[in-house]
Amino acid sequence: MPMKLDGSCQCGGVEFTLQSNTPVPYQLCACSICRKVGGYSGSVNLGGLSDSLKIHKGEDLIKKYQGVKDRGTAQESKCSSQRSFCSNCSTMLWLWDHHWPELIHPFASAIDTELPPPEEMVCCLGNSKPNWVRWPEGKKQVHGVFGEDSIEGWHKKHGVYVE
Repeated sequence: MPMKLDGSCQCGGVEFTLQSNTPVPYQLCACSICRKVGGYSGSVNLGGLSDSLKIHKGEDLIKKYQGVKDRGTAQESKCSSQRSFCSNCSTMLWLWDHHWPELIHPFASAIDTELPPPEEMVCCLGNSKPNWVRWPEGKKQVHGVFGEDSIEGWHKKHGVYVE
């Protein structure tokens, strides 16, 4: 059975739950969008089952943001994904993309459930990271773009996929 994740925003205005087969917070994205919405070095997203998302409190506080890729360049365009956040305190809650409607990606920082620690981090979109941003300490893989494994594939490969 998938792992139940409880989540909330910083002000307590939004509370939610969802089920996840892929609960290990192992992948840090350092793209410009994740750094700006997630803070200093980027965001860590988990995988979840979108049809299991239940909002218990604060649905009226949840707003959506569609990021801008390649901002300020000739290639500028809207992302296909939507990031949901609390309009009270600006906590990033989850990301959803119409290309994979069965999945939802909660921000690990919004999850209150104790998560299993990763044995190593996978740091992606390093080509987008400014030099002053430091990768986390410890064992890690660093990729200019993305690693070879999907979130599900990584969990299965490392024996931490939750059936």
